[in-house]
Amino acid sequence: MEHAKLSRTDASAAVTGLGWRYVLGEFRTEVQTGSLPLAADVAGRAAAVPGAEGHLRMDVRADRVVFSLQTAELAWVTTRDVELARQISAVAQEFRLTTRPGRVQVIEIGIDAMDIPRIRPFWKAVLGYADEPGRDGTLQPEDGLIDPLGQGPAVWFQQMDAPRPQRNRIHFDVSVPHDEAHQRIQDTIAAGGTVVSDAEAPAFWVLADPEGNEACITSWQGRD
Repeated sequence: MEHAKLSRTDASAAVTGLGWRYVLGEFRTEVQTGSLPLAADVAGRAAAVPGAEGHLRMDVRADRVVFSLQTAELAWVTTRDVELARQISAVAQEFRLTTRPGRVQVIEIGIDAMDIPRIRPFWKAVLGYADEPGRDGTLQPEDGLIDPLGQGPAVWFQQMDAPRPQRNRIHFDVSVPHDEAHQRIQDTIAAGGTVVSDAEAPAFWVLADPEGNEACITSWQGRD
């Protein structure tokens, strides 16, 4: 089957010899090019591989291209992704370059909570994120949130069994265009958030979810 889902073990074994790695539900690799024009050329050829749409994402940098593969409709890797990894590695070879693991880490952020359904809407709104569907196709309160543009780390929620009384020692800064800040704040308040402080606005506003976890909406204004 072209889109047969792979186990983690099979997925890892299928692409390791190709210079790719299985990381958190995706195949990832990088091609070091040494220049932005060459990186753009490699990315363009990879994008033209038949059947890549719906599977391939790319991050083009000044000296490399980072590739990731996943069957989007399944949110998992399949045999089709293995074949695409082979073809993209072949594209790199045409440029006398190689696919190699490099630094293909994936970062997730976990938020501890007593009442996940109560705070989850806050984080979806303040980050401008989207729902990550559950594995059975239905959304559960504890399911993660993802950046619809694929730029930021995923956020997931971990159930706590007792409240933590001390103040958080970490928070999120969400930098948005200045003319979108007020709408993002209003969306966050509508999702259960509160404004803790606007003393430094419009440079930043401090907001909190229903359990007191904080995030700042920031803009360029008010900083000169």
